[in-house]
Amino acid sequence: MSPEQEIARRRTFAIISHPDAGKTTLTEKFLLYGNAIHLAGAVTARKNQRATTSDWMELEKQRGISISSTVLQFDYTGYAVNLLDTPGHKDFSEDTYRVLTAVDAALMVIDAAKGVESQTRKLFEVCRRRGVPIFTFMNKCDRPTRNALELLDELETVLGLQSSPVIWPLGNGPGFRGVFDRRTRQVHLFERVPGGAYQAPVNVTSLDDPAVRSRLDDYTFNEVTEQLAMLDGAGHPFDLEAVRAGRQTPVYFGSAVNNFGIQLLLDGFLKDSVPPAPRRSVVTVAGSTAARPEAQGPAAADAPKREIPVAHDKFSGFVFKIQANMDPKHRDRIAFVRICSGKFERDMMVIHQRSGKNIRLSSSQKLFGQERETVNEAWPGDVVGFVGHDALGIGDTLSEDKAIVYDEIPRFPPEVFTYISNPNPADAKKFRAGLEQLLQEGVVQAFNARNAPPGATLLAAVGPLQFEVVQWRLQSEYGAESRLTPTPWTLLKWLEPHPALKNPSAIVVATGVSFGTDKFDQPIALFPNDWTLRYFTEKNPELKTHDLPLEQTRRE
Repeated sequence: MSPEQEIARRRTFAIISHPDAGKTTLTEKFLLYGNAIHLAGAVTARKNQRATTSDWMELEKQRGISISSTVLQFDYTGYAVNLLDTPGHKDFSEDTYRVLTAVDAALMVIDAAKGVESQTRKLFEVCRRRGVPIFTFMNKCDRPTRNALELLDELETVLGLQSSPVIWPLGNGPGFRGVFDRRTRQVHLFERVPGGAYQAPVNVTSLDDPAVRSRLDDYTFNEVTEQLAMLDGAGHPFDLEAVRAGRQTPVYFGSAVNNFGIQLLLDGFLKDSVPPAPRRSVVTVAGSTAARPEAQGPAAADAPKREIPVAHDKFSGFVFKIQANMDPKHRDRIAFVRICSGKFERDMMVIHQRSGKNIRLSSSQKLFGQERETVNEAWPGDVVGFVGHDALGIGDTLSEDKAIVYDEIPRFPPEVFTYISNPNPADAKKFRAGLEQLLQEGVVQAFNARNAPPGATLLAAVGPLQFEVVQWRLQSEYGAESRLTPTPWTLLKWLEPHPALKNPSAIVVATGVSFGTDKFDQPIALFPNDWTLRYFTEKNPELKTHDLPLEQTRRE
């Protein structure tokens, strides 16, 4: 197979949703169709059931939620699929946002009984800003749902996204009988049987076919007939160009837990989705070896960018996630790299752009949740895990061409804060090693706060559950106890450099305000509430505050 054919068959996408919309269940069903697993496990992980393949961390199995993004790869009808299962819980949105930088398309799962929810909106906005094509799956149609036309209207009014239904439900809740494919005019009838198996589709020319008519009550038949007539007459026609540009979303209905409409969704998604797209490289500052924008300073943030085609003859990619201890037996560290151009071959030499050093890419792994196998070659669109490369950090570029530097990874203003410390001096070494590793993974952020308690590190996160994960992992993976101490702050702002910051005690502030620096030594200020922030800006107009780090503020 030629390089062009290999690249064209790649599909790299993430599934996004509000918590409990059925994202992880859908992931498992996709794997079933890809013959990647043979038993679909329930996400609740009851005693007599398997936990989901993508939820590999013990805490995920206990809670029945995804805490860590996971890469799952499989072949299906000629496509090489890279599926990234992401946390839906709002406390882990930062991990999800980073994963969305590595995908070419997104599948948005919506609970058809609830419609568009808050976390779905946030994740959708991230996709929209990046121009990522979005496909929509209305899940849980085997339960009572909202009116299907209302759900379409909500996509347009709440998300501003034109919708074009591909698969339409025949009834809902206990009266859900199957789906109608508007493109093939084919009805797929389903029945509930153990294992979520389905009847073979019945080819019909219209809904009046006796095989279909006998399964629908009069109300459902009349409602579906009216809805389909309305869509055919006044709905948006399917526009592949608009879908790939992110202006229109194809909509599918079904039930993940019962396999209703899942193969139709997978087939349609892979056919209409986009192969790997070109990425934009920062034009680096002349003479600099530290090739990450924040390492190069403000000039790099304003630097022009050039497009790197996927068919570029030089290999390049970027690290979008780091995960330690996926294999408890080895306690290793794996860096997830999205390949953007060229061909990857195991043991090849590349430039680690941040350090300027040459490194050998050995120990390359193909991922399947917690399981792995050695991969000898990979193409743009693929996600490859590299084990044991301690120098790699989130956002780092790896390339054969020193002029290619990707600046893909966003940073986010934290919303909750706590001090973490080691209560047991005998565990000091394990505590430091564990905390350093978790910070490299980006589970939480760390800051240097003035007047911090001795031996304490200030942690910041998007949600408080992330702190619980840090404590749990320190204990379970490193055998280190930890203590969390509450802080009074609810807001963090980055500050532009100013001479006044050399003597923070002379700055006029309200009680409870504190200063510090981030990991790049950029100055920050911490505020207990909105009033103390307003008072600070009023009394110190020369000190400019920003929601994001300065290099990212300049980029946006």
